[in-house]
Amino acid sequence: MGSPSRRNIIAGAGAGLFAGIGVNAAPAPLWSNEYWTKKGDVPLNLFRKRAGSPRKGDAVLPVLFLVHGSSISSRPSFDLTVAPGHGEYSVMNTFARLGFDVWTMDHENYGRSGRTESNSNIASGVEDLKAAVEVVARETSLNSYHFFGESSGALRAGAFAIERPERVGRLVLAAFTYKGEGSSTLAQRAKQLDEYRAHNRRLRDRDMIRGIFTRDKAGTSDPAVADALADLELKFGDQAPTGTYLDMIVNLPIVDPARVHAPVLLIRGEYDGIATVDDLAEFYKRLPNGDRQFVILPGMAHSVVLGLNREQFWHSMHAFLSMPKPVSG
Repeated sequence: MGSPSRRNIIAGAGAGLFAGIGVNAAPAPLWSNEYWTKKGDVPLNLFRKRAGSPRKGDAVLPVLFLVHGSSISSRPSFDLTVAPGHGEYSVMNTFARLGFDVWTMDHENYGRSGRTESNSNIASGVEDLKAAVEVVARETSLNSYHFFGESSGALRAGAFAIERPERVGRLVLAAFTYKGEGSSTLAQRAKQLDEYRAHNRRLRDRDMIRGIFTRDKAGTSDPAVADALADLELKFGDQAPTGTYLDMIVNLPIVDPARVHAPVLLIRGEYDGIATVDDLAEFYKRLPNGDRQFVILPGMAHSVVLGLNREQFWHSMHAFLSMPKPVSG
């Protein structure tokens, strides 16, 4: 029997990856597009990926909207390409191949979106999302979407779910914090509270970006990821807004679990210092919807999206988003 062709090897490798989370890789090539909207006078940039371009008459794909955190804009967070040999790091590629219509956006004062004097706090991010979903509705003809947020992105997504519950299908909150009690990360940030109150920007240089992956537990991520992330993000400058940091130091809790009626998946990395297990467990217990899960991923720290064990994150989120509807008894 002859040796398999390179094409068959690559195809088999892709099928094996997705077989690990219970599906086959989508055969269509990935298609992407960017969009613009405005929040008042502020231009906001949206980005979209899916398997195949949208065509009239095709089945509508479920929408997954990804919400970025405090220090890194949307595409470096969710559509990252690392040097060959380091594996797939794009959440957008992964979930587009799993059959989702995947969207993300740069919040005000991040990435490609407009710059203002605002500190871009959580409330500002919720208003960004309100503007963004109107574009998604226009382009997909859907009115309800799954949301994923990481870190302060989880706070933005959770607060949006309270204000616009009709727009939220299933909600995934990673690296989330509820009251912040016992958080080692927030205790460190609190030492700079006066600075965050006095300034709407903070330094976000290469060392700070590398620190995202080492501050909790070294060895939970590939160093090449931090450098690839910094290469992309620093094109937008070495400053980031202070608003979400300030909110997490002095304004928690921001998301009231009793008012979140969507199904919720809480995901925490084993070593994440942003919130303790007890803090998240209290939030989890207060959620009113019985359709909820709390997952702790071993060998992961703050960023479950870009950690070494990111495939476990993909698996957990895909299983939750593809959960069959419960039968009413």
